[in-house]
Amino acid sequence: MKPSKDNIIGKVPRPPIELKSASELAVMRAAGRKAAEVLQKVSKSLRAGITTKQLDEIALNEIRSLGAKPAFLGYRDYPATACISINNELVHGIPSSSRVIKDGDIVSIDLGVIHEGYYGDTAATYAVGNISQETQKLINVTRESLELAIAQAKPGKRLGDISWAVQAYAENNGFSVVRDYCGHGVGRRLHEEPSIPNFGKPNSGIRLIPGMVLAIEPMINQGNYDVKTLGDGWTVVTEDGKLCAHFEHMVAVTEDGNEVLTRI
Repeated sequence: MKPSKDNIIGKVPRPPIELKSASELAVMRAAGRKAAEVLQKVSKSLRAGITTKQLDEIALNEIRSLGAKPAFLGYRDYPATACISINNELVHGIPSSSRVIKDGDIVSIDLGVIHEGYYGDTAATYAVGNISQETQKLINVTRESLELAIAQAKPGKRLGDISWAVQAYAENNGFSVVRDYCGHGVGRRLHEEPSIPNFGKPNSGIRLIPGMVLAIEPMINQGNYDVKTLGDGWTVVTEDGKLCAHFEHMVAVTEDGNEVLTRI
């Protein structure tokens, strides 16, 4: 999700954050699980020689087999079920029959489902075949930064505590945090308030309360944090051509902590 800079600095009034009831969380729990099951199915098919279009077809078939609808297909005219981004592609890579996965690639898969009117949204980055230790470190640090951020998503904490957890861990490990894209609230709409940057200051921002459902998604670069969008209007790549990684979980803030809705 690309946030409005005006919203971040408070120039534009922001809609209220929608808190979810117990019954809504039950539906979102099912949506999150279905999204996670689809991601697991697609990742198990990931190998050298397969095309990103074939992976997208697997995702669509699995979503339908689970009785859900694809969340991304047609969203803002996006033409596919999943976003499949390779190497220096950060997010929103459009699947293609001409794009073949190769040994040594790292592949980020981002997908969503709609279940009974509510969204499930998740993403992860995978290695295909043999990769360097530095590339594996990038994947590991991005995944670990998400877990550190999730640990901050509990009542009494602030939004900035989530953001700082990602930024501090990534930068301490020699990587940079993308500024132009961020996590978001999720529920009856794919992108709800609040925006969740992966950089910020601890003990800043809104206070977290039970009923919030947050899609937390670190996006980490090997080089600098600058990114650009390609001519297709969707695919976002690192400006310096270096590798990047992306992980996402959907997390409900609960009375006694949190629940990760997309973990299976």
